Amino acid sequence: MSTLYYAVSDSSAMLWRNLKHALRYPSMTVMLLGIPVIFLLLFVYIFGGTLGDGLGNGLGGGSGGRSAYANYVLPGILLITIAGTATGTAVSVATDMTEGIIARFRTMAIFRPSVLTGHVLGSMIQTVIALAAVVGVGLLVGFRPTATPFEWLAATGVLLMITFATTWFSVACGLVAKSAESASNMPMPLTLLPFLGSGFVPTDNMPSAVAWFADYQPFTPVIETLRGLLLGTGIGHNGLLAVAWSVAIAAGCFLWSRRLYGRDPAN
Repeated sequence: MSTLYYAVSDSSAMLWRNLKHALRYPSMTVMLLGIPVIFLLLFVYIFGGTLGDGLGNGLGGGSGGRSAYANYVLPGILLITIAGTATGTAVSVATDMTEGIIARFRTMAIFRPSVLTGHVLGSMIQTVIALAAVVGVGLLVGFRPTATPFEWLAATGVLLMITFATTWFSVACGLVAKSAESASNMPMPLTLLPFLGSGFVPTDNMPSAVAWFADYQPFTPVIETLRGLLLGTGIGHNGLLAVAWSVAIAAGCFLWSRRLYGRDPAN
């Protein structure tokens, strides 16, 4: 049989293994989904009225208020969802690396990259489910997108693109970590990026140094692209920046992960 057949077959087996782990230990999945939902409810119902008044028109909320802020904040919450799932992936990879199962896999006649492929695909499936759940809660609390079917498709592509990039970053974190505990901390700065960007408030009124970081860090172009596609605001150069950041992170972390996974376990 061909190498392609073994690659697909073994990767499918590893994907099924990771999905079964997620079903068998649902507490991590529930926690990673619960955090963005709590953030969404907190910011919409506690801070939304005040913060939304500062946004004015243009986000489907009339003169502002809670409905406008629900529209504004949801893209940032979606990025927090992606970042949170990355933490779970890092823990899962680190657990495999430190508990000896990877050493066992190395002795078996399997397509070697299938172990990482299973983690990546499993994480992306979990992230897509979590994103759909967050959008559903967003619709219940006042999110009112104006996107056409084509714009929804484009927004889905943007989310999958940044999910793929952050997943490879989390895989690399899991491979380099010495324990599952340390792996859980390494992707956590990703959760802060929507706060240090345009996820919750516009960057215009931030101090100049903070605004510079907020405008050029990876998540801000993604958030602004999602807002433009879902709510009809301007995208400008953010679409190209979102693609560039996603490709750079995915490629760099894929090469880093491959190097880490291929190293001698004795070193």
